[in-house]
Amino acid sequence: MVSLKVQAKLASKVLKCGRGRVWMDPNETMDISAANSRRQVEKLVKDGFIIRRPKNSVSRFRWRKTLAAKRKGRHTGTGKRKGTREARMPSKELWVRRIRVLRRLLSKFREAKKIDKHSYHTMYLKCKGNVFKNKRTLLEHIHKEKGIKAREKDLQDQLEAKKLKKLDKREKLQKKETKRREKERAERGSTTKKVEKKATKEKDLQDQ
Repeated sequence: MVSLKVQAKLASKVLKCGRGRVWMDPNETMDISAANSRRQVEKLVKDGFIIRRPKNSVSRFRWRKTLAAKRKGRHTGTGKRKGTREARMPSKELWVRRIRVLRRLLSKFREAKKIDKHSYHTMYLKCKGNVFKNKRTLLEHIHKEKGIKAREKDLQDQLEAKKLKKLDKREKLQKKETKRREKERAERGSTTKKVEKKATKEKDLQDQ
């Protein structure tokens, strides 16, 4: 067997890696053994007779496998835990995450004109006071409030309509009453005129 130590050394310098990572084609040993300069080795590299092996890396397969199992709830018992519950996941961090979600939703609704500034303020304070457990409960509350407001508005509109109707009726009645009174006055005035005319006639007759 032909020794390829010199070629391997030259190839490692050309490929810029260790001798262990240099792979030489066993079927082309004659051509490789004939190469005794860097230029010849570079040509062999170009032809694909000498190549640089990839680095040996630590496999992630086992890590992925255990992670998938942990997502299912395996390997997370009391024996696997290090640190207290508060140290592993602080309640402050959970609170910050929740409050940010709720406040973001409120500001989005206010910008979209889905809620007014007064509703925003009251709900903001309720969020601060831990009234809403999550986003869903806040949305339910918003829809409920909107429903109540809509009902109140309808009732207000109905009352307003009734009020206007009553006022119109009253005005009509007043107009009718004034007309009737004017008619009575006119009739009364005509009768008094007739009486006066009769009295003057009688007086004229007496004078004659």
